[in-house]
Amino acid sequence: MAIIRQYIAPLLVLLVFIVALVAVSARIFLPADMAAPAPIEETGVILPATAVDLFTFSK
Repeated sequence: MAIIRQYIAPLLVLLVFIVALVAVSARIFLPADMAAPAPIEETGVILPATAVDLFTFSK
């Protein structure tokens, strides 16, 4: 159990930190239009079909 606490756990923390650092730093190498946040578009409201709607369309 001491090996996990002394060697494995710190290695996993270090690996997660390095992966996060690489992912954040990768934005530097992207083109300017791809490094910007994604645009937010308004979406339409989709209403679920009811049993009444299904029967009226089947006629």
